[in-house]
Amino acid sequence: MAASAVPNPTLRRLPKYYHYLRRIQSEGQEIISATQMAEDLGIHHTQVRKDLAATGSQGKPKVGHRVADLVASIETFLNWNSSSDACLVGAGNLGSALLGYPGFDKAGIRITAAFDAHPSKIGKKTHGVPIYSVDKLEEVVRRLRITIGILTIPADRAQHLAEVLVQSGIRAIWNFAPITLDVPEDIIVENVELYASLAIFSRKLAEKSRGSR
Repeated sequence: MAASAVPNPTLRRLPKYYHYLRRIQSEGQEIISATQMAEDLGIHHTQVRKDLAATGSQGKPKVGHRVADLVASIETFLNWNSSSDACLVGAGNLGSALLGYPGFDKAGIRITAAFDAHPSKIGKKTHGVPIYSVDKLEEVVRRLRITIGILTIPADRAQHLAEVLVQSGIRAIWNFAPITLDVPEDIIVENVELYASLAIFSRKLAEKSRGSR
């Protein structure tokens, strides 16, 4: 099954399976069944089987899956065993935290450049990543052949810089800005809706607090 044909909920569950499998692998477990995975992760066993089948992994009846094979299948399916260069636009608090996150390498993403408008940041490095002036965005992205752009900037600048990224040859944008980007259909955009998630969290917390009174 092509990645484009796989529903987004499945794609969002696969990393959960992956981290679970890596954990039990580190504990020495070599065989796992979809039923056990479902019970441990709180997901219906039919859904687990469908999700694993999407990666091309086939278990043996009454035996299960080899954990190592499942790990490899998920890595290949999610393209985590290859590497894509990325740039980050906006080296503020959130951007700097992302630059220091060690998990990107495991997911096949390597941030090779960052951009900012603040003079105090330009020309320096954050977690080993050089920070360039945002005015150099197109030039550097083209020169380094970067294919992924990460936007961690205010909403009022996000659309313009997204357009610059597209002009530079970017094929995908990971957008942390609270705005819907208007980009060509062939550009992959994944929106990280921090405020929406925080709103749900805050509302549930308020409901729980009222219920405990």
